[in-house]
Formats: sequence, C-alpha cells, structure tokens
Amino acid sequence: MLRVCVIGMGAIGNKHAKAYVDSKNAELAGVCDIRRDRAEAAGERFSVPYFLDAEEMLRELKPDICSITTGGKEYSSDHYLPTMQALNAGCHVLGEKPISDNLRHAAEMVETAKKLGLCYGIDMNHRFTPAARQAKKWQDDGRIGELLFCNMALWIGKFMPLDSPYYHLKALNPHSVNIMQYFMGPVDLVSCFAMKATGRDIWSTASINMKFECGAVGHLTSSYDIRRGHPMERCEVAGINGRMIFEDMWREATLYPSETYLKEVYTNPVFDGYKGFDDTFRNRIWTFVDQVERGDKPEDIDGSGLEGLEAQRVIHAAIRSLDNGGIPVKVSEVFD
Repeated sequence: MLRVCVIGMGAIGNKHAKAYVDSKNAELAGVCDIRRDRAEAAGERFSVPYFLDAEEMLRELKPDICSITTGGKEYSSDHYLPTMQALNAGCHVLGEKPISDNLRHAAEMVETAKKLGLCYGIDMNHRFTPAARQAKKWQDDGRIGELLFCNMALWIGKFMPLDSPYYHLKALNPHSVNIMQYFMGPVDLVSCFAMKATGRDIWSTASINMKFECGAVGHLTSSYDIRRGHPMERCEVAGINGRMIFEDMWREATLYPSETYLKEVYTNPVFDGYKGFDDTFRNRIWTFVDQVERGDKPEDIDGSGLEGLEAQRVIHAAIRSLDNGGIPVKVSEVFD
C-alpha cells in the first residue's frame, strides 16, 4: 500500500485526494495548503493530518507519492517549488497541468525526476478513458495506417478575470496537444492565429496549425468563449487505412475503415461506464498509482512529466508564432 500526500487543496486537489482514498493500492496520509482554511477543511473531510508547510509534511509523513495540485499565475507558476521539494524528499510525483508557466522550470523538474530515478507524471486526464484507449488500439493494430492528418477541437466557457493574455492557450491546451501527440507523435512546426472576443482582454479563441515530425499535418481549435457546447471536445485522426473520431473524452470513439462502409463504435456503457468528469481523474490517478506500485520504470510512465513538457513547448511555440503574426515556429528551438 503506497502512502500518498496532496499539496494544494483547492477543487482539483480534493479530486486527487478522493481518488487516492478510493484506490485499492494507495492510502492518503496527509494534505497541505498554504491557506489554513483549505488545509483544515481537507484534513477534516478525509480524516488525515493537515499541514501548512510542504517540507514539514514530507519530512514527517514520508509519502511514496505526492500530488502537486497548486495554482499560481496561469494556473501553474506555483507547481515548481513543491514539485522540487517532493522529488528531493524521494517522492514519486503526479503534477497538475500545465506542468509550469515557465519552460525552464518544467525542464528542471523533468530532469530532476530523471536524475533521481523517480516517476513523474502529469494529470493529462482527458485521454485516460476507455474510449481513448480503444482509439489508440485501433491505431496500434494498423487500422489507421500511415498518418495523414489530425483535427482537434476543445472549447469551454471561462469568463472570470484571468491573470495573463495567454491564460487560455497555456491552461486549456495541454490536454489538446497531449491528445494530438498521443496519436501523432512529436510536433515539428507550429503556426498560430488568435482573437480576443468582444469584451475580452485575453487571447480567448485560437487556431493552431501543426506539422508533425512524422510528416503528417494537424490543426487545433480552442476557445474559452463558447457558453455551452455539445460536444466540447473532438479529435479526428486520419491515415491511409482509415479514420477515427474520439469525442468528449469518454463518450464515444468511432472507426471508419477505408476498406468498408461499415464503421466500428465504442460507446460509454450506461452501467459500469463513466458517470462524469471526475471519473477521468480517478482513472488517470489510479493508473499512476498502479504503475508506481508495479515498479514500472520512470521512462514508461503513461502521461509523463516529459509529455507535459513537450505539450507546453508546443504551446509556447504557438504563442511565439502568435506574437509574430503567425509565422511558423520550430518547436525544438523553444526553451522559454
């Protein structure tokens, strides 16, 4: 049984804590937040000790795994310090996305975990679903063939004041880019255009073109401006042998083979299927726990810190392109 702590007890931190409580291979040992009200409330809710200082908690409880669910600027600037504290305390770490608003910090976290031989994952929960795994199986089984293109879209309504003109790009798109890379591999070139919708002071809707290292092309549309969407997420992957569509994380995946007009469909079951968004957190967190408990190598972690870094580098390349009129930017050359 692995001992687990959570640092950052906002809404997402409480989802992590609940998933650990429900895991058969993990025991929630403690929670931490710099805000006493959050720390105390979470400690009471989960019947565990609470702390206001992360290093004190790590020193006293000596957890095997630590979730980092802090926020900060662009919902990620506060990830760096507790991640480094947890890694240096010998903990495997599951961090929230975005991995960091600062690429140099993100790279340091990934490199530190590698140097220490520790598992480091990022909560890319949108693709930790049976529908996504079925789509990936179709691809692995050769049902898609040589890759041609990927079209991805993700939109939600988010209208509260935000702390950066790039907040939407950095905070929403780690999911989108990671899903695209899951099927298509690394991104080589990026070109981005965006708009500030009426009344907005952030880049709130974006169009991002990509060229992948495999030679295929892709496109991502993302937005914070749609008040209600049905569905809210869609990924289409096409190859010479077929085309597949993966919708709304867990709802449905459809394969359109090129050799027949018959399609194959995975549909989330009414009984024993996903009931809501929180189930994606549970699946992702349990996968990380199971991999650590099993002794998987750090480089084999599904949804690794390196994947989080690679997704964020694509987003930073898109921002650089946006700031320079949409000119293509080579992802491998972006470091900050």
